[in-house]
Amino acid sequence: MIPEHILNRKGARSFKDLDTEVISYLNKGLIQTANLMEWLTVDQLVLLKKILDDLKKPDWYDSFYEAVSAQKKPSANANTKVIGMTFLQLTNDQSIIDYLSNHTSDVPRCWATYWAGLRESEIDKKLKVIAPYAADVHFGVREVAIFACKEAIIENLDMAIDILSEWTSSTDENVRRYAVETTRPIGVWTKKIDELKEYPEKGIPLLDPLKSDSSKYVRDSVGNWLNDASKTRPDWVKNICARWAKESTTKETQYILKKALRTINK
Repeated sequence: MIPEHILNRKGARSFKDLDTEVISYLNKGLIQTANLMEWLTVDQLVLLKKILDDLKKPDWYDSFYEAVSAQKKPSANANTKVIGMTFLQLTNDQSIIDYLSNHTSDVPRCWATYWAGLRESEIDKKLKVIAPYAADVHFGVREVAIFACKEAIIENLDMAIDILSEWTSSTDENVRRYAVETTRPIGVWTKKIDELKEYPEKGIPLLDPLKSDSSKYVRDSVGNWLNDASKTRPDWVKNICARWAKESTTKETQYILKKALRTINK
């Protein structure tokens, strides 16, 4: 039984504050990571070895070890992608992917996210299979869902926006946020979308429905999207914000406008 102080922890703020007991539980896949610091701490190969034993596939370990070791610049995110890709190369067994997708630990769910996102080549199918991961309860899985689709979204931008515009009416705030966050012109830790930096008006079908969203998580993403666009098309962002200010007087819209104009108003 996992102690209450482990289950209810907030997560260490630095590596020196990490609890060795927490690390042990993380590497055994018994708990989710509580924050980015913990996520970066997980020894993915140690966790993978245990999971392969659980799946009765210990003979697969060498393939994963070789793939991870072959990287020139290994990182936690790179390891996650490589492990997901290696699962894809080794199997198409849905029962294994279901096992990873429903694991207690968020890290195997991240592997499954890459497996699902990279398996499909067509943008409509890719977004369909990534949707459950975009709605995951864990922040890490949701971010990997962005990484797994970003290049395909850039390459098929118009179709992706058309599909994602339907996601803006979802009752799940994580899904609504994904529709915006994954198309940010600049974003964080992901490829820039040059087409949206030059033509941000293409993103209006995603932004307009959320200009007064009830979720702060979504509002932050909308505000950040517009702030990204303000770095290349400041006049366009000013016009959008002026229109929204007239159309919506809610405190939610005011929050977004302040966030959207923060670079312009410096």
